[in-house]
Amino acid sequence: MTRGVLLFAHNNSVVDYVKQANFCCQQIKKHLNLPVCLVTSNDVPNKYVFDKIIKVENPNQQQTKTFNDKAERHRSLWSNQTRPGAYDLSPYDETIVMDTDFIVENNNLSKVFDSEEDFLINYEAQHIDFESSMTEEMQYISDTAIKMCWATVFYFKKTKRTRILFDLIAHIRDNWEFYRFKYQITNINYRNDFAFAIALHMMNGFVKSNWPKQLPCKLFYITDRDTVESYQDNQWRFIMQSGLKCRVQDINIHIMNKIGLNRIIDHNE
Repeated sequence: MTRGVLLFAHNNSVVDYVKQANFCCQQIKKHLNLPVCLVTSNDVPNKYVFDKIIKVENPNQQQTKTFNDKAERHRSLWSNQTRPGAYDLSPYDETIVMDTDFIVENNNLSKVFDSEEDFLINYEAQHIDFESSMTEEMQYISDTAIKMCWATVFYFKKTKRTRILFDLIAHIRDNWEFYRFKYQITNINYRNDFAFAIALHMMNGFVKSNWPKQLPCKLFYITDRDTVESYQDNQWRFIMQSGLKCRVQDINIHIMNKIGLNRIIDHNE
């Protein structure tokens, strides 16, 4: 039974996702001791440490989003449509998929391999200041629809059920206009968080269910309005949008400020 981590990276004019993925990969090897496969449409420097690289076409030439770094704002292409292909692209029987800005700082995720579940994901996340409650946008896919799930990091085994799940997610991606109107989603951009939530809702007969269960570790995050101040010896320092200073160590964290994260990676190279 093969096990590993799958990352996706498509660079744009603002963020070097491949460089981010390499840093993410180094942390995975340090704390989880797992092989890492990168799926990308970009060239990858020979010095990077991926175990396998799968080249694909960039799936997006139109979808854009604003990337923030405190008051700094940049508009660029946002290519997030490859993730529904994780089942077919993964070279592993058991796979952890994660965003390149999800930084591993402990071995908690290794517990997924002790589970008998074929799919695990988080339905909740916590801002690291422990005071900021999740906005409605981060709790539900729309004001009148279902609870969101976080495709930031998830685990799956290759089973008949997960095969159906990923086929359904791909179908939702390919028919996004229909599903976003059906679920009353105001944002026109395709989002994996929303597509995964819709697919799971459909597979569970449009009712709440005990499948899938949550990952064995909580998902912590900062937003792109928070400042990434420094990183050293597994310790991150942030300044929250409110001005509050936070320091965390040995905690897995989703750093949504991708510009700030790349700046820290450059500084530590």
